[in-house]
Amino acid sequence: MQRLFAIATLTWKAAFRFRLFWVLAGLLLLSVVVLPVLLKDDGTARGFTQILLTYTLSLITTLLGFSTLWLACGTMARDIEDCQMQMVAVKPIARWQIWLGKWLGLMLLNAALLAVAGTSVYALLQWRAKKLPPDQQSILRNEIFVARASIKEPIPDVEKAVQNIFARRLKESAVPPEDYRDLKKIIREQLKAPAQNVGTGQRRRWSFDLGVRRYALQDQPLYVRFKFHVAQTNQIGLYEGVWQIGPPEKQQATSYPKTFAAETFHEIKIPPNLWDDQGTLTLDFVNINPNTLIFPLDEGLEVLYRDGGFGLNFARGLGLIFCWLALLAALGLSAASLMSFPVAAFVSASLLVVVLSSGTLSGVVEQGGLSEANHETGEVHRSLLDAGMIPFYAALLQVVNLVEGFSPIDSLSTGRSITWGQLGQAWALMVFLLGGIIGGIGMIILTRRELATAAGKT
Repeated sequence: MQRLFAIATLTWKAAFRFRLFWVLAGLLLLSVVVLPVLLKDDGTARGFTQILLTYTLSLITTLLGFSTLWLACGTMARDIEDCQMQMVAVKPIARWQIWLGKWLGLMLLNAALLAVAGTSVYALLQWRAKKLPPDQQSILRNEIFVARASIKEPIPDVEKAVQNIFARRLKESAVPPEDYRDLKKIIREQLKAPAQNVGTGQRRRWSFDLGVRRYALQDQPLYVRFKFHVAQTNQIGLYEGVWQIGPPEKQQATSYPKTFAAETFHEIKIPPNLWDDQGTLTLDFVNINPNTLIFPLDEGLEVLYRDGGFGLNFARGLGLIFCWLALLAALGLSAASLMSFPVAAFVSASLLVVVLSSGTLSGVVEQGGLSEANHETGEVHRSLLDAGMIPFYAALLQVVNLVEGFSPIDSLSTGRSITWGQLGQAWALMVFLLGGIIGGIGMIILTRRELATAAGKT
């Protein structure tokens, strides 16, 4: 550990010597404190959140992410190119310890910058919140400045049925590969339709088993968050519906007739203790519109309840950002262990862009390859490249989707709870698993790399 901290200290000294720390700290404070103060919101809690919380956290992640990638590539590649690494490598310290010490120094630097930026944002949020009207402050405290957990109905697994129907359709008629993804989407929506669509005069019921949570939620208000689409896409405006919440057999079930806009999220506050003796909360929606309304299963409806305070939730959100920075630091150092600074920076940034382009990966996986179809017969001849790369792309897409799920911005801006379990999963996946694999490759490359060759004079 003494050797690791010695290398980490040298990394810190380099950052201060080149004034990188002070430049980044100044940019962060200017971006997340000065500029938001000059910007004016619309006086609502939602506008306040969009201007301050979403903007500042997105900017922090972007600035620290790119600076971490750039510094990780620079600190390793420059040391090798300027022959500084050769002077360190001859000392009684392993090269993997040099690599790990540099990573540790970068993360300590990121921790300090993230702490400064996070503290500034938190103080700014509390200060600006006091200037909102009293009714909007109440919304802010109950819906945003809070950690709320959610309960959803389990989503039925229809993928096996989708694959079976899709295979049968391909046998019945030729389908161009570029239409595979759309065809699967149509089949998937057809299978979900009975659980999503609420026709005119129809009733849709949701049941949530609170379990033992009902004892902790006694006398606490709950919130129903929902979103719906309209079957006829050319229809716009407001739609009326009746919400009935409570045990169906009891006459004191609370009713909420109201108009709602489509394609946007709504929240309604319901009184506490409306579940039955078994802890089941029942919600009914009656559609009294001439159009069919669609409540998507993935984001259609959920019940929110208070799970903690905003301060600790905000700190856990910063912890998720720190995991992203740890992964980027490992990526930059590993690239610089093999390549020069410009090439390492370019390759790292390009790889990051390609990996985050999950839409492209998803399209290739859905089509089953990169090969083109015969336009006359619709048949596709798979190449050996497709056979080898598609499983790799599918596995990579799963990892990318899982990593992208650890984003705190959406959770914090909607008052969602970031649990310790989620933070632990982020550390396990992004820091120890992915970061460990990338870092292990970088350590092996640095250990086996020939740092200097003998040069003789004639």
